[in-house]
Amino acid sequence: MLKYFLGSYLLTIVGVICAYLLGEHSHPGGGLSNVFIVLVLAVLEVSLSFDNAVVNAMKLEKMTDKWRHRFITWGILIAVFGMRFLFPVLVVSIFANVDMISVTKMALYDADKYAGYLRATHAPIVTFGGLFLIMLFLNYFFNHKKEVHWIKCVESPLAHFDHISGIEVIISLSIIMGLQTVIPAEEKLAVILAGIAGIITFMVIDGVSHYLEMHEEQRNAQCLAQGARCAGFISFMYLELIDASFSLDGVLGAFALSKDVVIITIGLAIGAMFVRSLTIMLVEKKTLAKFLYLEHGAHWAIGALAIIMLISTVKEVPEVVTGLIGLFFIVASLISSIIYNKKNTQTENE
Repeated sequence: MLKYFLGSYLLTIVGVICAYLLGEHSHPGGGLSNVFIVLVLAVLEVSLSFDNAVVNAMKLEKMTDKWRHRFITWGILIAVFGMRFLFPVLVVSIFANVDMISVTKMALYDADKYAGYLRATHAPIVTFGGLFLIMLFLNYFFNHKKEVHWIKCVESPLAHFDHISGIEVIISLSIIMGLQTVIPAEEKLAVILAGIAGIITFMVIDGVSHYLEMHEEQRNAQCLAQGARCAGFISFMYLELIDASFSLDGVLGAFALSKDVVIITIGLAIGAMFVRSLTIMLVEKKTLAKFLYLEHGAHWAIGALAIIMLISTVKEVPEVVTGLIGLFFIVASLISSIIYNKKNTQTENE
């Protein structure tokens, strides 16, 4: 375990020390309060993103050791500074029509005002992430080639939906059409554009990834080498976008605990690092192969998270509800996998 989580433990120690010093610097006695908030945020991030680790592991199994290493190094930098800090700044800048430098200064020196802007842009942010995850969910279950089903009475019929061309896009666009009927008038355009952007982003990344996989065997040695590098990069970006979508609710919910963007970033960074360490462990220990339905449970959790994110555009949903629903699907699929393995073992022994 130490092999996989050493980096996470070290980051936790450094993060806790920094949070304590920042708290004491701001006002004497504030260090312990900051440490508590950081640890709570880290736990929140892990609980919301466990299913993310399973999905990431699926993709990482097809990547080289070099790109796995980049996922745990470069990827954590993108996850922390890109998604937990820069992305909210960019979104606020776009939808509030304020330049990024001013928004960055606001985030660092006027936390209340920044949090207010972030809450005001909540709907388009979660719509982008929600539609991206809806596409991921539908793309997994709408696949007639998928032979293994966990909840057979539901998954088996869903598998044949891919015979309808573009069904995932049709459903996703229908969701946007339905969503805009309950969104306040001043937010409708932003929500529609964000939802369409989420769909397009998924289609581009998934399409390029499939193209590279389909044509990899047809290339000569030189092209294969180039394709492997490109495929690694595309898969890497695919994982980062999935992580981004999963992190949106955590980033927004974090402001309920603290208005200090630096403390929020530290807490979420620790959680993100543990999720990445868990992902690498799942890959190297071949956990997905041992537990047949774990992958299914993760995608059901993704679907639930996407629906909750879309609901949150009009009604607040506590983060603990999101985390518990995701955990339920993961644990249920894990138990089902264990039962399946025991039955198989008994059958073989007989």
